[in-house]
Amino acid sequence: MASSAEASATADLRNTRTIHTAACLIIGDEVLGGKDLKRVEVIEDDESEIIEAVRRMSDRYDFVGDDGLNSGGIGPTHDDITYQSIARAFGLPLRLHPEAYARMKKLSRPHKTQPGFSWDVESPAKTARLRMVELPHDESRDAARQALFPRDDFWVPVAVVNGNVHILPGVPRLFEGLLEGLKPFIVDRLVDPGGKGIRRVIISTPLPESAVAEYLTKLAAEVGPRGVKVGSYPRWGKKNNTVTLVGRDQEYLESLVPDVIANVDGKRVNVEGEDEDEPEGGAA
Repeated sequence: MASSAEASATADLRNTRTIHTAACLIIGDEVLGGKDLKRVEVIEDDESEIIEAVRRMSDRYDFVGDDGLNSGGIGPTHDDITYQSIARAFGLPLRLHPEAYARMKKLSRPHKTQPGFSWDVESPAKTARLRMVELPHDESRDAARQALFPRDDFWVPVAVVNGNVHILPGVPRLFEGLLEGLKPFIVDRLVDPGGKGIRRVIISTPLPESAVAEYLTKLAAEVGPRGVKVGSYPRWGKKNNTVTLVGRDQEYLESLVPDVIANVDGKRVNVEGEDEDEPEGGAA
């Protein structure tokens, strides 16, 4: 087993290296599925399952987002086990985070059914609330790297464990707000200095998949050895479908675009569906 110093150095490396891969670990029995990043897993509210999954994802991916949804989340009740499970996964204690606690006291309001609640008086309600600001903590690492506060109007932190595991709440408004707020913290790591990051070209086509299948099959066989993947995605109920080219060689990808556009009667777009408001035939 690695020493504390070695583990700390490895965590610091994960926390700063360029992000080429990402994963989202969704924790909660309520979740039925999600969109694929590099990997999306839905596991039950079981500590051993969480420990196995988060260790594996932390080792394999540069950025891991753990979404604790309702049961199994990061709330105040007994079944909110995300923090404790992830702490145990990396052999870390849970510690009351002073800044998160201060922000909680400033920004949160007691429920209307708890009119007598006081932060200065010990109570079961206070004890339950404190569970939400007891975070996994590595004494050997900079505390500022282990809890981020992307939103000034949210007291909820994004706990960062083992350098690349980011724990977010499952409440949609909080999850979306914190995820959006994380951009400034990671945007520099999304820029690949070597210019070899993954590139994606999106082409909108009015043709059905059956009409372009033969061409795309041949194209995929030709460009596959150069590390390019060709994708075809039907958009049910929409007038246009989507063809994608994904690879690391930007110059080579660009050289393919005119031929693809001509063969699928298509148009290059920045995001899928951006040309849906055009008149019929606008993508031809």
